[in-house]
Amino acid sequence: MRLGIDLGGTKIEIAAIGDDGRERLRERVPTPVHNYGEIVIAITSLVRTAEERLATRGSVGVAIPGTISARTGLVKNANSTVLNGRPLDRDLETALKRPIRMANDANCFTLSESTDGAAAGRNVVFGVIAGTGVGGGVCVGGRLLEGPHRIAGEWGHNPLPAPRADELAAAPSCYCGRNGCIETWISGPALARDFNRRTGRSLQAAEIHRLASDGDSGAIDVMEDFLDRFARAMGSVINILDPDAVVLGGGLSNLPGLAGDVARCSEAYTFMPETPPLIVKNAFGDSSGVRGAAWLWRTEEVPSALPR
Repeated sequence: MRLGIDLGGTKIEIAAIGDDGRERLRERVPTPVHNYGEIVIAITSLVRTAEERLATRGSVGVAIPGTISARTGLVKNANSTVLNGRPLDRDLETALKRPIRMANDANCFTLSESTDGAAAGRNVVFGVIAGTGVGGGVCVGGRLLEGPHRIAGEWGHNPLPAPRADELAAAPSCYCGRNGCIETWISGPALARDFNRRTGRSLQAAEIHRLASDGDSGAIDVMEDFLDRFARAMGSVINILDPDAVVLGGGLSNLPGLAGDVARCSEAYTFMPETPPLIVKNAFGDSSGVRGAAWLWRTEEVPSALPR
């Protein structure tokens, strides 16, 4: 049995996945946002309770909103800032008395979708998170590709490719300290900001998309530019990685038809493709993080019973 934990900003979720890939249990509790020690206790309690209910022990994988620094062994780049600078993996191993595996939540999303989700059976998979921010992950042959600095797939902080003159003049500042990052152009807040700048109206991404579908000229113009920017950014990833599949996740993946629209537009920005890039919506949605955390342990690595 595999146990996956998704440590989010507002909730901690656990799922137990059997050898057949079926979910045997799922529970969630609120995240103790400001108390690191209580986060460790909450995760430990979820694991122990799940194992008691299922009368078996399992491997433990954890998805976090950051990553473990290869240099220090401490959490870095987590938007749940109480985690930063903490040895979360080692503290959980001590509390649970077993090895655990930990990965960025975007990587876990990609692993989930490439294992038994929308890209199951595909060799090279690029997973896209597009919502409040823009991130991603890479899987090759069912295994995560993280890199020595654990930043593989972080396409959101590359510059927007082939910027037009008006885009260069209006390049938004990014929290990373640069201007015009992909995240500042194609995230949900970026779409809302661009719509407000050009129309004077304040709406969220889903409402802008709906207005465009209903024929609103301002919304149509903004959505066309959004799709073109998404396609340029996606085309550069496809040219470098040549993935078998791209899976869209995050809140923007729920915009009707987005995957098909991005696939159609991206073809113009890829280097002589023989077929259109396969870009699909995720299969598991918000569940992909917790499922991917469980899949951090491969079948041959999961013992039937771990020693107490």
